[in-house]
Amino acid sequence: MIQGFDNEKYKKMQSDQIRKRINSFGDKLYLEFGGKLFDDNHASRVLPGFQPDSKLQMLLELKDEAEVVFVVSAKDIEDNKVREDIGISYDEDVLRLIDVYRQTGLFVSSVVITKYSGQKSAQKLKRRLTKKDINVYYHYVIDGYPTDTHKIISKEGFGKNDYIETQRRLVVVTAPGPGSGKMATCLSQLYHDHIRGIQAGYAKFETFPVWSLPLNHPVNLAYESATADLDDKNMIDPYHLEAYQKVAINYNRDIEIFPVLRRMFEEIYGSSPYQSPTDMGVNMAGFCIADDEVVQKAAKQEIIRRYFATRNRYLQDICGRDELNIQEMLLQQCGLTPEDRACVAAARKHEAQRGVVCGAMEFDDGMMILSANNNFMGPSAGLVMNAIKKLANIKDDVLLIEPDVFIPIQHLKTEYMGAQNPRLHVYETLIALSMSAKTNEQAAKALSMLPQLKGAQAHLTSSLSETDLNTFNALGIQVTFEPEKK
Repeated sequence: MIQGFDNEKYKKMQSDQIRKRINSFGDKLYLEFGGKLFDDNHASRVLPGFQPDSKLQMLLELKDEAEVVFVVSAKDIEDNKVREDIGISYDEDVLRLIDVYRQTGLFVSSVVITKYSGQKSAQKLKRRLTKKDINVYYHYVIDGYPTDTHKIISKEGFGKNDYIETQRRLVVVTAPGPGSGKMATCLSQLYHDHIRGIQAGYAKFETFPVWSLPLNHPVNLAYESATADLDDKNMIDPYHLEAYQKVAINYNRDIEIFPVLRRMFEEIYGSSPYQSPTDMGVNMAGFCIADDEVVQKAAKQEIIRRYFATRNRYLQDICGRDELNIQEMLLQQCGLTPEDRACVAAARKHEAQRGVVCGAMEFDDGMMILSANNNFMGPSAGLVMNAIKKLANIKDDVLLIEPDVFIPIQHLKTEYMGAQNPRLHVYETLIALSMSAKTNEQAAKALSMLPQLKGAQAHLTSSLSETDLNTFNALGIQVTFEPEKK
């Protein structure tokens, strides 16, 4: 993958900035982590060179002075809310991430269950966490939150929340998804710490929007595209402009809530340490872009991918027309069409020529691989096979899997597993290829090319099964598809 972002510079700058912010407050800093701490795949797509675990690696440089507090909403647990990118519920994701962070050496001290009102599902999660030696605290719904600051900053407000016992100077507050209550948890702690005479502060770490990039930079527009379901809008921070006469980019929700936050700080401390929502942030990503042209190109491709994802959701009646309108507007704002994604144009052209559903895969060097539906494999499986054969310099007419191998697998699918379509999925084809690799050197060579598919762009002119989508994701292939075609 062509690099446009200096990941090593980012880790150093970011950790240095956080240390400065800790020292500016004295005893303790509550750092609200927005986005994904461990697997930030959006950032790695729009900032080529940004590693999905960059934030985690950065925190590891501070691990001796940091602890992690997870926040999850009891309402989200009760509603069985799911992280769409990996398909697991929020409570299961908390358990997963605790294990991941502990394995890396980060100290995970506690979990806060917010919006608690006696939900049995929340109580069940508490029991599971207790068995992992994780402290669990309850925070409650506060009437009038967030506007009635006088009541919020009182015994009847934050005062009724459990106080989180923390041990280290840097407390990273993170969550499995948005709306979990990270900010309210941090502010509740500031209230309790102030009562106890602890000098604590608050800061916010969100990668997007990138405050130091222009408002309409494709990276910031890609963030709007990624949050179209939340209707987030990037804006020039008016408070920052007024205070410093400098343009900084933030998003509507932070700007709208800032007057309330400032009043909360004033209620707790007597004055606010921040003059703008941008002041609260510690994000250094904008200063680590090494090649803006590469980054802009990657961000524009992300906008097109997000358009296809929302179009799929709309056609499946998962989202409304308003969300698709946002994506179409962003395409127009960038002067893009779906066929500015080269693999889309190639797949559609190949389909027009062949008369069957097709696929196309593009690599960074411009190499384009094509596939078409056949009797044994769908276009997804065919695309992966054609790509690894090309990378291994194996001629098209060389059979890596004998036809006789396909037939019993197809029989199993249709006769015993109840499948209507006998064509093999990608992972089924790769299993067959791995069996062939035991006796076929060419098959083994092709199989060894799979890691080189990471970062490739692909498009299918038909619907993509969840099974194939998961395999593409596992291989690191960035795929789009057109679900209206059956």
